Amino acid sequence: MIDLVALDMAGTTIDDHGSVYVALQSAVEETGASVAEVDLQRWMGADKVSAITALMRLGGQDPDDNRVGVAFDRFREILSDSYRDNPPVALPGVRAALRELQDRGILIALTTGFSDDVALPLLESIGWTVGQGNDHLLDAVVTTSQVTAGRPAPYLIHHAMELTGVTDVRRVLAAGDTVVDLLAAANAGVIGVGVLTGALTRAQLAEHPHDHILQSVAALPGLAVTSR
Repeated sequence: MIDLVALDMAGTTIDDHGSVYVALQSAVEETGASVAEVDLQRWMGADKVSAITALMRLGGQDPDDNRVGVAFDRFREILSDSYRDNPPVALPGVRAALRELQDRGILIALTTGFSDDVALPLLESIGWTVGQGNDHLLDAVVTTSQVTAGRPAPYLIHHAMELTGVTDVRRVLAAGDTVVDLLAAANAGVIGVGVLTGALTRAQLAEHPHDHILQSVAALPGLAVTSR
């Protein structure tokens, strides 16, 4: 049985119309770095300061603290403008799937490579709240503001377990649309599920540690999963 599902946000449960990809690439390229598609995909889902640092270095720029800070500020500005002009929405079928999991007694957490100042307004904009009972869709939200390192480290998932009181990693399922989502699940020792609602194909996700690959989080209620 599964006690907790820990789900990524953008590209997994929320359709942000690719805004994160565009904002990250644009902010890094403004530093003078070139951004290869394969590198961008590798760092999507990681905390954005680490992603910017890595992408600047890979693109031929020196990622000193000041330049990374400026690029991160630009990332947030570009993303905020994009969200204002093209607001994010829940991916099709996801809200209903989460309600069905809740009805089965499964706890729902969101984990993200965003910091609080990006993640929490995003959730507020689509009406997803955290709390107990059917008035709330989520039992916990964990951002990079709350852990010492984002994905592929396991801390986002493990902190979601702390917040929800779940102690057995074998009874936790983590799902996401990026490589680092799968790596974080493997590092955390939980059931890892890739979903195809992001930019990666089934073949691209399948190259990395996983237990299942689904078309969408909307398919989770139909996944016959038992704890290991």
